[in-house]
Amino acid sequence: MIVGEQKSLEEIWEMVRQHKNITVFGCNTCVAVCHQGGNKEAEVLASLLRMKATQEELEIEFVDSGIERQCEHEFFEKTQKLIEGSEAVLSLACGIGVQFMATKYPTTPIYPALNTTFLGDVMEAGHYTEKCQACGDCVLGVTAGVCPVSRCAKRVLNGPCGGSTNGKCEISKDVDCAWQLIIDRLEAVGKLEDYEKLSSIKDWSKDRSGGPRSFILEGF
Repeated sequence: MIVGEQKSLEEIWEMVRQHKNITVFGCNTCVAVCHQGGNKEAEVLASLLRMKATQEELEIEFVDSGIERQCEHEFFEKTQKLIEGSEAVLSLACGIGVQFMATKYPTTPIYPALNTTFLGDVMEAGHYTEKCQACGDCVLGVTAGVCPVSRCAKRVLNGPCGGSTNGKCEISKDVDCAWQLIIDRLEAVGKLEDYEKLSSIKDWSKDRSGGPRSFILEGF
């Protein structure tokens, strides 16, 4: 899932205070899971902004709404008139949703209410951790499902660097050594012999080859 974190109210206020009619627009998929960008969060944020406007004696209308995903055209049908009638939109989606809306509504200012942080999983309620950097050249098949690119501080691809102690990375006693996790996992699945296999130097051009990456599914 994509994890995001709401910007401070002060930063958001400075972006939108010059407008008179603003839709605070939630996204009910990834960032709703981490309780930062769903309809509920849009409603709360709109309420806070109304109070801020009252405190500064400014007449600004804040309307809260939201859709399932801000990165697909089909979900905008029910809110088309609302968005088109707004002077500006404050999006609680990830950076993808913000850019999608900016392209879909080229004459409407679209502002981000969140900072997009990482691709991660839910460790437990309220605890999210990075597990993938979308590098474009997945090595999980040879590292037993543990990503050294996102989980190793040095992105080491061939064994531990020697800076770990008792399974913890030298950068912090709270950070697991990714390669200790890989070794433990290889042993658990009966593939410890794979640890001796060397990986070639990572082809980072698959990650950043110049300009935005794209994927086209043939037949559509």
